[in-house]
Amino acid sequence: MTDEQKEKIICFRRRGIGYADIGRELGISKDTVKSFCRRNGLTISEVKTDDLDRCRECGNPIVQQEKSKKRIFCCKACREKWWTEHADRICRKAVYTFTCAGCGKTFTAYGNSSRKYCSHACYVRDRFGGSNADE
Repeated sequence: MTDEQKEKIICFRRRGIGYADIGRELGISKDTVKSFCRRNGLTISEVKTDDLDRCRECGNPIVQQEKSKKRIFCCKACREKWWTEHADRICRKAVYTFTCAGCGKTFTAYGNSSRKYCSHACYVRDRFGGSNADE
């Protein structure tokens, strides 16, 4: 492990990023990161809590709400920027393929298993008087 990787691990752990995410980011094993953190006092219980509540993108402090899910981004802009730059980390399991009932083209939709049309325009044309309507 290089000195640069060690510094990045320390920085990421202080932001509250997990071992697996750090390992993926740096291209090293999760267990290597975990061992380094244990040897250097970077486990969750040993890292200062004020260092854990920082934005994953910009590092600004985050005010956590009681009885709410832990926030990892300070604002919508940081969240969108981070996910745009790390699109490979998105786990999209619910991608469905359909044939449009209006135009007959094949299309994919994320998270909706009951789509019939590829667009609103196809829906309107098919339902309210397009070339396929009998009325």
